[in-house]
Amino acid sequence: MEIESCRFCESPINKFMTYGKMPIANAFLTEEQYPQEYFFELAPSYCTKCSLFQLIDQPDPKLLFHEEYAFLAGTSAVMQEHFKSLANQVIDRFNLKPEELAVEIGNNDGGMVHYLKDLGYKHVGIDPSKNVSDIATSKGVTMINDFFGDEIASKVKKEFGEAKVFLAANTLAHIPDIKSVFSGVNNLLSKDGGVFITEDPYLVNVFEKTSYDQIYDEHVFIFSLSAMSKICEEFDLEVFDIEPLPTAGGSMRYFICRKGQQEITERKVKQTVLEDKLDLFNKAIYLEFKKNCERSKYELFKLLSDLKAKGNVIAGYGATSKSTTIFNYCGIDNNLIDYITDTTPTKINKMSPGKHIPIYDYNYFCENHPDYTYLLAWNHKNEIVEKESGKYKGRWITHIPKVRIHDTF
Repeated sequence: MEIESCRFCESPINKFMTYGKMPIANAFLTEEQYPQEYFFELAPSYCTKCSLFQLIDQPDPKLLFHEEYAFLAGTSAVMQEHFKSLANQVIDRFNLKPEELAVEIGNNDGGMVHYLKDLGYKHVGIDPSKNVSDIATSKGVTMINDFFGDEIASKVKKEFGEAKVFLAANTLAHIPDIKSVFSGVNNLLSKDGGVFITEDPYLVNVFEKTSYDQIYDEHVFIFSLSAMSKICEEFDLEVFDIEPLPTAGGSMRYFICRKGQQEITERKVKQTVLEDKLDLFNKAIYLEFKKNCERSKYELFKLLSDLKAKGNVIAGYGATSKSTTIFNYCGIDNNLIDYITDTTPTKINKMSPGKHIPIYDYNYFCENHPDYTYLLAWNHKNEIVEKESGKYKGRWITHIPKVRIHDTF
């Protein structure tokens, strides 16, 4: 259902562009499912009062996170190292003791609590998708298969106690009822030095890279430090530190505590000043982003069309959620992309959402190297380059930060 006011503060919102009718990003499907395919208008906006960047419409979360959810975090070795690193940071920096509770929401098939579990720490993971929850459970992670909010927070608190550490990675952006999430955090977080650590794609990075493919149904929000700080204030919480991250194409990690319990770091202060200079309340920055999106769309379609006109075979690398926005916004279908290669079992031999490009397994790609490969999983570029070094002899296509062809990376 389309909103007319901010999902957080209920102030007026400004819609500044649309990406058109869009299918569910992770709803990879068979030909028999075409008639039932769901579409909605993918249109971002920003709040005139708190600057929160948000979708005007989002499908029912139950259509997005379910027993056949297609994304498995455990398939990326880089992300596993990333989660392991944060788990160790939590222990070292915040002196987490094994008997103190760590809670993670949206931990998918393992997450950070998986590593804390291996080290003998008290933990709970919470995820609404049954298939990934079952995988995490099979690894020995204590799981609750549900959407997080005040009610689940009370349930966890009653059964396990307060959380010394509360974790979320690429999760908050997915939850439309952001007030319920923060109310739940406020309810569950220990009043004795509890810390909430969350990370999501960062709005300033999206603008700088024109990474419009970060905008899809699951990302109902793309946070800035300014917006995150305003949300925290509502619940007597505050951001005391931040950490820019390369993950997800450019993310921000926010360290949050009860007001006055931690010292505010210099890097948080500097980032606040930077955002103030950018003026995220000014419509001009959003209209500039719109113009950059339209230019990228035109250049990508023209490049692919010119290459296909010369008889080239073009494959996509990575059947990502982000690729759904790219293909449907830019009008790219099976006439321009011959197939997409992926390693996720739940996606193989299905079709991409909306444009119905076939998805083949990685062996097919290795045995039938295309002339050009469009790097859709660009946020995993380093991992992919290392994997394909010395093997793939064709040329690469990227669209971040600009549309271009590479002989090599």
